[in-house]
Amino acid sequence: MAESTELQARETIHAGGKWRAATSGATREILDPADALPFAVVSEGDEKDTDLAIAAARRAFDEGPWPHTPVTERAALLRRVADLLVRDREKLGRLEAQDAGKTVEEGRVDIDCVADAFRYFADLVAGEAPGRVVDAGSTDIHSVVVHEPIGVCGMITPWNYPLLQASWKIAPALAAGNTFVIKPSEITPMTTIAVIELLVEAGLPDGVANIVTGPGHSVGARLSEHPDVDLVSFTGGTVSGIKVAEAAAPTVKKVALELGGKNPNVVFADACATEEGFDTAVDQALNAAFIHSGQVCSAGARLIIEESVRDRFVTELARRAEKIRLGRGTEDGVECGPLVSEQQRAKVEMYVESALKEGAVLRSGGKRPEPSPQRPEDGYFYEPTVLDHCHREMRVVREEVFGPVVTVETFRTEDEAVALANDTEYGLAGGVWTSDAGRARRVAGRLRHGTIWINDFHPYLPQAEWGGFGKSGVGRELGPAGLAEYRETKHVYQNLAPKPVRWFAG
Repeated sequence: MAESTELQARETIHAGGKWRAATSGATREILDPADALPFAVVSEGDEKDTDLAIAAARRAFDEGPWPHTPVTERAALLRRVADLLVRDREKLGRLEAQDAGKTVEEGRVDIDCVADAFRYFADLVAGEAPGRVVDAGSTDIHSVVVHEPIGVCGMITPWNYPLLQASWKIAPALAAGNTFVIKPSEITPMTTIAVIELLVEAGLPDGVANIVTGPGHSVGARLSEHPDVDLVSFTGGTVSGIKVAEAAAPTVKKVALELGGKNPNVVFADACATEEGFDTAVDQALNAAFIHSGQVCSAGARLIIEESVRDRFVTELARRAEKIRLGRGTEDGVECGPLVSEQQRAKVEMYVESALKEGAVLRSGGKRPEPSPQRPEDGYFYEPTVLDHCHREMRVVREEVFGPVVTVETFRTEDEAVALANDTEYGLAGGVWTSDAGRARRVAGRLRHGTIWINDFHPYLPQAEWGGFGKSGVGRELGPAGLAEYRETKHVYQNLAPKPVRWFAG
C-alpha cells in the first residue's frame, strides 16, 4: 500500500441529534481504491456506540413527534431532501466515485436515482387512503385496517452502491414514520454520512436518523440482535445475511434481506438477426457484466447464448471488452474504475484462476492492467474478463464473483435456455433477448428471478418492487411492498351499538 498521509479525523457517529467520535476513540482510514491512499478518517464505532444510537432512536419513536407527524408533512420533508440531493449532485456524485471506485458519471446517476426514491415514497404516502374499510356485514360495525410504523429500524448497507442502497431503506422508513440507525459499509461510508447531514438540514427531528460507522462484527451484529430494534434490513452477501437472520431470530424481529445474485443474460439467435440487433445485444451484454466493474448484485455475469450465434457474439464481446478504458473514476474518459479493495480483487483473481483450471477459455482480460497515469500501480484494477466454454459445474458459474467477469454458456432449445438460467441457488434478476414477443413472454414467465428484463438489462423503477427468489433474499425494496416492509398492519374493529352477548347464563 502507498504511504499514508496525515488527515483530520471526523466525528461520524450521529445519535440523538449530535455528531461525536467513537466512545473508544478508534478511527478508520477510508481508502481511494484507485490508488490505495486514504482520503478521509472516520470514527470506528462499536457495540457501545450502537447501543447509544439505538436508545436515541427508541426515545425518538416512543416519545418524539415523528411517528405522529401527518403524512403530508413527512412527505414534504422527503421532497426537501430530494431537492438538497439535486443541489449537491456534483459533490455527492464525485464523493461516491472516490469512495466506491466507480466513474463520476455513474456517481451522478446514482444521486439522481436516490432523489427519485425520496420523491417516490413521498408521493406514495401522501396519496394513500387513511385505511382500508372492511365490510363486517352490519351497519353497527365499523371495521378498518390501518398501517402504522414498525418502530426502530436497523439498516445495514453494502459498499457497492452506498447511498443508493441506503436511500432504498431510509426513504420508506421515514415515509412510514419510523426512526432508524444505519450502519454503512465500513469501507464506503462517506455519502451515507452526507445524507444524514442533509436529513438534519431538511428539518428531521433529533433522534429520528442515527448513524454508526464501524464494522459488521460489532455494529451490524448489535443492530441485528438488539431487543429494541423492531426491524433489521440488510443488503449484502448471502453469508452475512444468514448471520443477520440468525442474530435477529431470538428477538423475533422483522428481517428484510437483499442478498446476492448469479444473474443470467439469455440471448436468442433471433435477437441478432440484424446488424442493429446484434450490435445492441453485444453492447447490452457489456453493460450487464461490466458496469461498476461488475460489482453489482444484479450483474449479468452469466451470458447464456444460442449456439448458432455464439462464436461471432463472443468474439465481438471480447473485442469490445478489451477496449474498455480503465482508470480512476474521477478522470475524464474513464469507462470503468477499480475494484473496491485488494481483498475483492484477490477474490476475482481466485475465481478466474479456478475457471481456467476447470477448462474455461480466456477470451479477454484475466489479469491486472499495466499501470499508467490514469491507473496508479497501487490501485485495485482488473481487466474486464470474458471466459468462454463454461459449464454449470464450474465455481465461477455457480458462485457470485462480484467483479468484471462474464462467463459464456450455450444452448440449442428454449427449454435448455430456461433450465440453464434457472440452475442457480439465487434468483435476483435476469435478461432475455429475442425478437419473438411470444417467446419473450414465455421465457420471462418461466424464469425464477425477481426482476426480468426483456431486450434490456439493469434499469429499475422506484415504483416497482426489487428483490429476489431463493438465496437472493427475503422481502422487497421499492414499490408499495418496499413501504410495507416498514409498517405494521392493524385491524381496528368498532362496535357502534354494543349490547350484552349472554353467552354465559350467570
